[in-house]
Amino acid sequence: MAYKLTEGCLESIMEGAELSSPVLQILAIKKIVSGNAKKDRYRVIVSDGLYSVSHAMLAAPNNEQVLQAGEHTIIKIKRYITSLFNNSDKEQRILLLLDVEIIAPGSQIASSLGKPTPLAEAKKNEPTNSNIYATKGNSSSNSFAKRSDDSSSSTLPHNGNNSVSLENQLIHPICSLSPYQNKWVIKARVSNKSAIRTWSNSKGEGKLFSMDLLDESGEIRCTGFKEMVDKYYDYIQVDKIYFISKCQIKGANKKFCSLKNDYEMTMTNETTVQEYQGEDKGIPSTQYNFMTIDKIGNMESDSLVDICAICKEASELQTFQAKSSGRELKKKEVVLVDQTKSSVILTLWGTDAENFDGTNNPVVVIKGARIREFGGGKNLSLGAGGLLKINPDIPESFRIRGWYDQEGCSGNIVDISAKSGSLSTVWMSFKGVKDQGLGNAEKGDYYQNVATVLLMSSNNLTYKACPTESCNKKIIDLENGMYRCEKCNREFPNFKYRLLARMNVADWSGNTWISMFSSEAETVMGMTAQEVGEQIESNSEAAADIVEKVNFKQFVFKCRAKMETYNDEARLKTISVEVKPINYKDFNNQIVNRIKQLMG
Repeated sequence: MAYKLTEGCLESIMEGAELSSPVLQILAIKKIVSGNAKKDRYRVIVSDGLYSVSHAMLAAPNNEQVLQAGEHTIIKIKRYITSLFNNSDKEQRILLLLDVEIIAPGSQIASSLGKPTPLAEAKKNEPTNSNIYATKGNSSSNSFAKRSDDSSSSTLPHNGNNSVSLENQLIHPICSLSPYQNKWVIKARVSNKSAIRTWSNSKGEGKLFSMDLLDESGEIRCTGFKEMVDKYYDYIQVDKIYFISKCQIKGANKKFCSLKNDYEMTMTNETTVQEYQGEDKGIPSTQYNFMTIDKIGNMESDSLVDICAICKEASELQTFQAKSSGRELKKKEVVLVDQTKSSVILTLWGTDAENFDGTNNPVVVIKGARIREFGGGKNLSLGAGGLLKINPDIPESFRIRGWYDQEGCSGNIVDISAKSGSLSTVWMSFKGVKDQGLGNAEKGDYYQNVATVLLMSSNNLTYKACPTESCNKKIIDLENGMYRCEKCNREFPNFKYRLLARMNVADWSGNTWISMFSSEAETVMGMTAQEVGEQIESNSEAAADIVEKVNFKQFVFKCRAKMETYNDEARLKTISVEVKPINYKDFNNQIVNRIKQLMG
């Protein structure tokens, strides 16, 4: 079978023209060595039968199929972009193959079609361009292989100092950005914008915001600090399209960003942002990498995930004060379910909590929710960098709405959050913990038990901790009225007391030593950490009196057992992650059910 290439098309493509589905041949494939083995990149030499181009790259989704097809493969280019790259202070255009279709594998061809000449050499010998494709291709939605639409105008921020319009500059795709080039302009949609965050440390104070940008080639996060917040925060709006240039490109911090890009952008004093007045359908809306709820239970804490789920129920808005700073906090807990018949608790904060309405079971779509772990279960928290949308107009939203209306609103649901007060944590005696060898799991084993406090140690009951809300690090007394936190790298005129308790508790089968932190110890002692610390500070003998009052009190202890090694000796360490008064109705039901199991 004879195959026909689109002869001469490469000349027009490399000059920025847009052609519909040109047919090319791959002459050679070369792997580019990089530091990330999971993201291999491949350079290819392509031919149209008349010319060949050696500066062509395969986008990741095409790697496997093209590698399997091999050299001499005939391909149809369904989507491509071109970009300028700085090479030894010279701008060189490269061709990025975003989506290709294999017409014939190389094993069926086995040789080059035509007698292609390297395009660079041919251009030196041709003073004029008579290529038949030079005037074609303006109907494509590809927004990178041409300059911006002249009919669109851009508006600068009122306080900006931009003097040059970016609308007539050559547009680069996001996927082509790297720290090794500095002359670029991107045209991207703002898919998400964070709230303004502030910080204060020994180096000073400041503020920042971040936004997620995307075009049809990929997405990237951009962060602005201090003056850039004043200049651009109000100007930049979610879902609008902007031309952006002259930001610093650096490696992305994957701990705080779930976008599929190895790099991120930081605004500088030279950064230019200009709004695109119009709508470019070639630039997609927010891109998601959805994860089903049942898989969250096996994921690491602190991971970021995208979720599409139904709000089954939502708590009332809770308002409370932070113990350390006295700042008012607002939160709301939302129970989400999806087609896997699993549920997870999502915690919303601040304005997200205030504005969320869970009536009529809306579809909730979240980008960048952070996984947290408590009491053996997993839950989600939406922080400043996350994005929340209610009933968005996307296919996944309609699919899960249909599932919930037909069957999801009824039936059994598995709760992976192990909600506080839930009986999903197994009841087990201390003897049972020993007999079953609990504690060998990677993250420990969880159980709960009703036990009596026999003895509470008064040694090192309190410590002075950093006063900031999110930090409980022990501080250093500088003995000059100031206290230093090494974790926050700051000095404070005050501190907060924290409890670190250790006690021996017993049930019918035996006893064990358990440790617990401030909130659990406060429940057992019936006093706040501040009250305990102040009493001990004023009277060194007070600790013995305080712990003596705890003896013989009974509670439900939810514990984590984990084997740890000390001096080459394995020991079982037990930490109480939750302490609560005994609900005798639930406890008696549990005993009755256990008796029935033994009799049955």
